[in-house]
Amino acid sequence: MTQGPVRLDVSVGYALPRAGLPAAVSFRKWVAAALAGRIREADLAIRLVDAREGRALNRHYRGRDYATNVLSFPADLPEGLPEGVRLPLLGDLVLCAPVVAREAREQGKPLAAHYAHLTVHGTLHLLGWDHGADVEAEAMEQLEREILAGLGIGDPYHAG
Repeated sequence: MTQGPVRLDVSVGYALPRAGLPAAVSFRKWVAAALAGRIREADLAIRLVDAREGRALNRHYRGRDYATNVLSFPADLPEGLPEGVRLPLLGDLVLCAPVVAREAREQGKPLAAHYAHLTVHGTLHLLGWDHGADVEAEAMEQLEREILAGLGIGDPYHAG
């Protein structure tokens, strides 16, 4: 597997009890895998939330009144930076723990593998990847499969 970024700062915040949730070191490993070969420096924050906060964020930012598994908030670079200056700030990810747990159970996946997938998926969104059109979705899903395979995790889109 390609080595991750030269400098990576991943801040992980738990807005609910941590029991049963992946450790910060796991999230850092998953983000590094998603960024490997794509970016040299990165700062991002990950927040794990309950269903109430997940629903409120999804309603406020996306106009959808339900908790979703992952939300990505790409950072906007401040105006007035000298030309050529690039900040390593990627943005924020919010993972809704009850939704992730429910999906993992329903899909028969190990919880850690589902968190890894959603962390990789969200990180790719921070890099500008999207899945609005079929061709974009196929490319993004294939990249996710490759990244997860490098982590020893099976195809997240294969049922069973």
